Amino acid sequence: MRDHIPVVVRGRGRRGRRAGLAGVLWAAAELTVTVGMVVLLLVVHQVWWTNRQALAGARDEVRALERAWVAPGATPGPESEGDAREEPGAQGAVVPSAPAGARPSSSASAGAGASAGSPTRAAGPVAEPGRDRSYAVLRIPRLGLEVPVAQGVDKKAVLDKGYVGHYPGTAQPGAEGNFALAGHRNTHGEPFRYLNRLRVGDEVTVDVRGQRYTYVVGRVLPETTARDTGVIAPVPRSVVKPEYGYSAPGAYLTLTTCTPEYTSTYRLVVWGTLKR
Repeated sequence: MRDHIPVVVRGRGRRGRRAGLAGVLWAAAELTVTVGMVVLLLVVHQVWWTNRQALAGARDEVRALERAWVAPGATPGPESEGDAREEPGAQGAVVPSAPAGARPSSSASAGAGASAGSPTRAAGPVAEPGRDRSYAVLRIPRLGLEVPVAQGVDKKAVLDKGYVGHYPGTAQPGAEGNFALAGHRNTHGEPFRYLNRLRVGDEVTVDVRGQRYTYVVGRVLPETTARDTGVIAPVPRSVVKPEYGYSAPGAYLTLTTCTPEYTSTYRLVVWGTLKR
């Protein structure tokens, strides 16, 4: 009779635990790579693809406005008079809301100055446009910028389309008061990306159906808070940094965007006055 020899089944022990840990680490590494690729694709979409889409859309809108201005029965616009056109540069910002108590102005100043090489046009009143609707073209020669201006500063309906937005409650182009605009500095067409390159004396033009208003840059506020509503007041003056701004009534232009780049912490402000 054979002796019964017990068989001992050994556990996997340390080797098994190590194999399990390696599997967990491998799965975590795969997950990290996958998440990283998704984030990278989102960044590419946000920074590159949205820029292409918004920039192309903004260019098309400028041409559509110019065609409408020279349509039969319409007042001839700047395009029909042989003005030179420059391709837009590239930028973003949602900036302070209009100050309480500010009222829109629709009366334009007569005899607004025109840019060099363009005849002076009689400036009539600019009617209050519909909400989120484009109605003007902003041109900044130093930046090679040409971008539509729409009523309102809603992100989805205006700014994210690559347009520049007009603050409701501020003056219209050429009018007494403050014609205040906001635009993205990064992503979505980034029309104001290089706003910091503007210098005192630079000209900025605004075309509105056969009328051209030329503003001359006078002052720059490099940084202020997002709640500094004084910068878009009828007589613009920073309430955060009172040494920046104006003290007398006039016809002003205000351009606002985010700063530093790729953040929305502060606001960069450029002011100009109407060239009479």
